[in-house]
Amino acid sequence: MGGVDTRQLMAGVLTVTMFVMLANMIKKDHLDPLQVELAVLPTVHYDASKASEQSVVTLTQVSDWPWKEDGLGLKPCWAKPALVDADQSKGFVTFSLINGPEYHVSQIADALVVARYLRATLVLPDVRGSKPGDKRKFQDIYNVEKFVKSLNGVVKVVKQQPADLSARNLAVLRIPNRVSEEHIAEKVEPVFRTNRNIRLATYFPSVNMRKSEQKSNVDSVACLGMFGTLKLQPEVQEVVESMVERLRTLSRKSDGQFIAVDLRVDILKKRRCKENGVSGSKSCYSPQEVADFLRKTGFGKDTAIYLTQSRWDSRLDALRGLFPNTYTKESIMPVDKKGKFLNSDASEFEKVFDFYICSTSDVFVPAISGLFYANAAGKRIASGKTQILVPSNIPDMSAPAEHFITPYVTKKNHLAYSCFC
Repeated sequence: MGGVDTRQLMAGVLTVTMFVMLANMIKKDHLDPLQVELAVLPTVHYDASKASEQSVVTLTQVSDWPWKEDGLGLKPCWAKPALVDADQSKGFVTFSLINGPEYHVSQIADALVVARYLRATLVLPDVRGSKPGDKRKFQDIYNVEKFVKSLNGVVKVVKQQPADLSARNLAVLRIPNRVSEEHIAEKVEPVFRTNRNIRLATYFPSVNMRKSEQKSNVDSVACLGMFGTLKLQPEVQEVVESMVERLRTLSRKSDGQFIAVDLRVDILKKRRCKENGVSGSKSCYSPQEVADFLRKTGFGKDTAIYLTQSRWDSRLDALRGLFPNTYTKESIMPVDKKGKFLNSDASEFEKVFDFYICSTSDVFVPAISGLFYANAAGKRIASGKTQILVPSNIPDMSAPAEHFITPYVTKKNHLAYSCFC
């Protein structure tokens, strides 16, 4: 029998070593810390037998996804108007913020335009929800100091309503959204000159956020009110940022990008989402229709999706069936913040989280038409986040996502384009 060939022996040792290394690598992949972290993420109405498969996230670059890089943020075109102290009147303008942040930005703009025109002092508003008695201080949601500073030299602002100012000596006036100088001169100023103190209530004849072709003296004030005054108070801003970061962590297969969809089943039930027989358009889209739209425009099943629906509802299962990484705020909010911001009395906070996450996401899909869509679009346009996809029932197997960019962007007809350039 001949001696052992040293080269064959070394080759055998190397082969065994390689197999051992490969086994360790496979074992390590199955115990990846990121996968373990996502596996314990609380979800609702989810098939547990598929949880481990659908929670797996790997750091891969995907080149053929329908994502578009954000454009450059636009710069304000308006000049901050100056207020001459000698022109300051002795009257007050009071108002409340109601119905959520999509309304707040418009209500702030209208009150500011009126107070500026009248040279009146603006009283810091409170925040009121849709339920009776649901009332909060402005500073519970927004940053008071930044608000007051942003209006320095434009109108005088007081943080507290004067003691001698009560409901008995306040004239309540309804004003249309995007109030004009003509309306103020005819309907508001005469009452103000008599009472000196007025309370405003903005109503919305229609959702009109298209830019006007005619320039107005109040344009710069309205732009400042809509885009330059409201900032979240630090704790609320921190929660928004942590939720966005969580969504980006859950979106590793799409390079940290995620979609926000404004979809609330209670609204869908009220509207019934019927198609317009003339244009073929709809005022809202069901979870199944949204899922089909996203799939046909090229988004993969691993795409992370945030829904504005407050709690998971079984009627959303059709969407999660195609896109397993679909979440509501209860799944991604920090545990220590849920008690404060997700209880039955915190509906105003929930609306704030929805509005600012939809304004921040890489893609925004408004499944419901209305003011939320219009004002979230304005905030996104100002920051260069123009990938806003309006759903449609696509008859073919697929269609490019860019075909469904909102007309607010493609035609540049949103009010934001009057304020930014």
